[in-house]
Amino acid sequence: MTRFVVCGETLIDLVQDRQSSDDSFRSTWLALSAGGPMNSAVALGQLGADAHFLGRISNDAFGGQLREHITGAGVHLDLATESSQATSIAVVSLDEEGVASYTFHFTGTANFGWQADDLPALRADDWLHIASLSCVVSPGAEVLLDWMRTVPSGVSYDVNVRPTVITDPEAYWAKVQPWLRAVGRRRGIVKASDADIEFLAQAGFAGDPVDIAASWVEQYDLGLAVVTLGPGGGVAVEPGGAVTRVPGFPTDVVDTVGAGDTFMAGFLDGHAARGLGLEESLRRGAAAASIVCSRQGAQPPTTAEVEELLARA
Repeated sequence: MTRFVVCGETLIDLVQDRQSSDDSFRSTWLALSAGGPMNSAVALGQLGADAHFLGRISNDAFGGQLREHITGAGVHLDLATESSQATSIAVVSLDEEGVASYTFHFTGTANFGWQADDLPALRADDWLHIASLSCVVSPGAEVLLDWMRTVPSGVSYDVNVRPTVITDPEAYWAKVQPWLRAVGRRRGIVKASDADIEFLAQAGFAGDPVDIAASWVEQYDLGLAVVTLGPGGGVAVEPGGAVTRVPGFPTDVVDTVGAGDTFMAGFLDGHAARGLGLEESLRRGAAAASIVCSRQGAQPPTTAEVEELLARA
């Protein structure tokens, strides 16, 4: 069985419980276990994969909640590092369609204090998935990038742009570009949403998000680019320009938290663990994302739930 090592941040999403009170003086907030890479690890665990989370987890009370959430999904913490720094916090705002935006509070928090000694030697038959804020927030991002350049395993990288963290598209692109080069050295996979690519395109790209992703495949020698299109499903772009598309699965959206993270977990479970073709792997990702959007926060589905939705489609 493929050992998935998922590297990146954990955090707590604070989501207002609007049903609890109309009082403007006091309010009730739900503290939900979150963080894009952690969501992908949990989703892989729920799907029955051999998943190991490589992160820096606080020893505060929120860190205890995150550990229970991760291990409860069958994900191993043997590669994780315990930190005395606080857990990162994200305040979540949802629009009328349940689409989430985030305000992050993480100065001096556990996620970004990576040291070279925190990072393990991986095997050639492992699969490393790395993502999100940990790849762009200093000082840890530079440590992770140096390590990533040395790993012998299969690799995938989720860009997962957070414009409230780096507001300048050119500055954000300057952080992303070295990761594309590093992934290309391993002929790995880059995943981005259409919104991620549209934001980065302000740095001087032109074209449809899928066309831009195709240009990344050629320019950086990637093995594959995966683009998620929200309710429109997902696309895989291969070297040479071959494109595979799948539609999304209709769902009653509660919120979109963790949708892209869960999509990528479903795709990797199909593509890297089960050896399925691109179309079937994309469909597994789209089905898993559809289910998570029907729930509050990132609560990924099991294999049985994904199989049931695929069978009904």
